[in-house]
Amino acid sequence: MVRTDEELLAAIGRGDERALGELYDRYGRVAYGLALRVLRDPALAQDAVQDAFLAAWRTATAFDARRGKPQTWLMTLVHRRAVDIVRREERRRADQLDEDAPVAAAAATDEEAAVREQRRAVQAALARLPTDQREALELSYYGGLTQSELAERLGVPLGTVKSRVFAGLARLRDLLGEAG
Repeated sequence: MVRTDEELLAAIGRGDERALGELYDRYGRVAYGLALRVLRDPALAQDAVQDAFLAAWRTATAFDARRGKPQTWLMTLVHRRAVDIVRREERRRADQLDEDAPVAAAAATDEEAAVREQRRAVQAALARLPTDQREALELSYYGGLTQSELAERLGVPLGTVKSRVFAGLARLRDLLGEAG
């Protein structure tokens, strides 16, 4: 007997490991494809999928069918884990740059220094944006989501996403202009 996604999640919520395996068999490839598109690294994509299915195991009872389909809920978990990994890797790289700064500064060309300064300016400007605009821009540019995917992920109309991205880019442009 083939169980529906909702039945699988209910079974997972009761601790049914076979149901988790069945859900993985059903969506593991799609989940991996999504994570790979965001992360562009096979090992990190595997980590994101594993973390997402572990989160599904832990939180299956929190799934609410009135709010969406199980597949959407699961892919949201995968996407969130992938974006978390992107952020973690960016922090790790930034920390590594900070540790290597004295050595790198001596060897850096003018162009490398300019790129680093631009990156810092963009990050500082992003931090000054309203949360909804910053989230839309980060998910779009760092997370690789389309505007339609953003609308679904954020639970807002497509027009709202477009407005947030447009307003965020305009404000970012102004902030970067002020910074020189």
